[in-house]
Amino acid sequence: MTSAQALGDVVGAFVAALADAGIRHVCVCPGSRSTPLALELAAEPRIKVWMHLDERSAAYFGLGLARASNQAVALLATSGTAAANFLPAVVEANLSGVPLVVLTADRPHELRDNGAPQTIDQLRLYGQHVKWFFDLPEPDADPEQVRFVRALAARAVSTALAEPRGPVHLNWPFREPLTPSRTALRPSTPAPIQVSNPYLAPTPSLVVTLAADLAQARRGLIVVGPQGDADLPSAVARLAQRLVYPILADALSYLRRGEHDQTHVIDTYDAFLRHEATAARLEPEVVIRIGALPTSKPLQQYLQRHSSARHILVDPSGWRDPASLATDVLHVDPRLLCDALADAFAPGQRQRDWADLCIEVNAAARTAVDRHLQASDELFEGRVFAELASLLPDGALLYAGNSMPVRDLDTFLPTSSRALRCLANRGANGIDGVVSSALGAAAAGVGPVVLAIGDVSFYHDMNGLLAARKHGLDLVVVLLNNDGGGIFSFLPQAESAFSFETFEQLFGTPHGLDFQPFVEGYAGHFVRVGHWRGFRASIQTALRRGGLQVIEVPTERQRNVSQHRAVWRAVADALSPALLASAAACD
Repeated sequence: MTSAQALGDVVGAFVAALADAGIRHVCVCPGSRSTPLALELAAEPRIKVWMHLDERSAAYFGLGLARASNQAVALLATSGTAAANFLPAVVEANLSGVPLVVLTADRPHELRDNGAPQTIDQLRLYGQHVKWFFDLPEPDADPEQVRFVRALAARAVSTALAEPRGPVHLNWPFREPLTPSRTALRPSTPAPIQVSNPYLAPTPSLVVTLAADLAQARRGLIVVGPQGDADLPSAVARLAQRLVYPILADALSYLRRGEHDQTHVIDTYDAFLRHEATAARLEPEVVIRIGALPTSKPLQQYLQRHSSARHILVDPSGWRDPASLATDVLHVDPRLLCDALADAFAPGQRQRDWADLCIEVNAAARTAVDRHLQASDELFEGRVFAELASLLPDGALLYAGNSMPVRDLDTFLPTSSRALRCLANRGANGIDGVVSSALGAAAAGVGPVVLAIGDVSFYHDMNGLLAARKHGLDLVVVLLNNDGGGIFSFLPQAESAFSFETFEQLFGTPHGLDFQPFVEGYAGHFVRVGHWRGFRASIQTALRRGGLQVIEVPTERQRNVSQHRAVWRAVADALSPALLASAAACD
């Protein structure tokens, strides 16, 4: 058997095993050393190849595709710094629990660490940011190696999908010639390796003990941060109904939108918890926290204020508790725990005064927010998300950029029975790669996808726009352009003693870019709106037209700060009159 035949048999068996294990998408970047894998992946009928010219964009595309499809996605890069460009997306995948199988080609061992071109140290290249790393042997004619790589492929996909989900890295050295061929008589293909990754169920004793404790706690809260289980909302809603606990639901929790019971869902906490008296008087006895850290800083500060409460962290993915508030850490599946606890309580046996107060506060805050937004036709970044909530069709996916967009999503997105899936890269919270992530989500074919993103983040990933044209993807981009880093205008840096010029240089970072020619260069359609009537019409047109559609909403950074603070004042005014008396009645 020639080396080319051995290469084809070994790599072909590995790729077939990836497909057996459920890999259906791979993002491939061009390169020579990765030729054996690229050719075999392209020849595998069960796998779709998404070609990308930029490795960073490719990795974020794969991240968005994996997040939206809830499946593991593979990435492939050639050797050298090409592989290093995967790192930001690998970090995000690790912190947000997104399953990626990262494949990097490498030089053979004798060419490492001796000055060979396009060669860097790729061993554990991503460090602690992957769940598992393996450096494969060079393919050879040993028939045992076919069996070995099949098991390795199954293990890689299974490890990426096992709780806590995340990326794995396989590094594969190849020696020239790099073009594989196949033996005339292939060995019979064995049955796929079956791997089971069961959810972590709570023990009966844990459920009994916890249910007894919660039965004594009347003032409880369920806080659900960003999470990806579409079946969790119904379980949480049922538990809240049995315990009569309000649910403080992050916009990325899947709890705010959908057909599940939303009686106890609180959606304006980011606004009303800024009100000092409200945050002080709504003192919980127990907090059940599920999912990642909530987006809202006022909510985080509220939880820290009431650190004497019992804080139960339900987290199968690790120990996500940066404020060290947890009194109990439960490494169990949240949905299974909620279902088991709900079964321990009969409906209608609990007092409602605490929950009704929280619901009343939420309703007053929602009315104040809605009235304030409708009082002016001036463009306002926060109102974009209230408008999108009513404009987007049932089943749409809204991808939010980091910094201000995801915070405004959390503040202004109201509850509704209409399905709207909200995603964001909240693992590392970076502004890079968001365009590519949204396009990856669009590639999953889950419904119309709209991306709301700031101008600096959009600039960071304009390379990613090529995927829309290259792969014929539909994406509506709402570009919130305040000519710089708008979030810094909310931070203490904006009010410190140094000059406005220094602030603008270091934090405001105005760029003065006109994005229209860039968008049109990628065969996209660009429109700049000046009022809400035009915004609504543009969204509806963009959804009908398809392709890459960019709708720019121009705003001014300092004015944006004033508009946000006006909303918070309106909420505070709505809460002041009767709140303390109502809260006292619940003590």
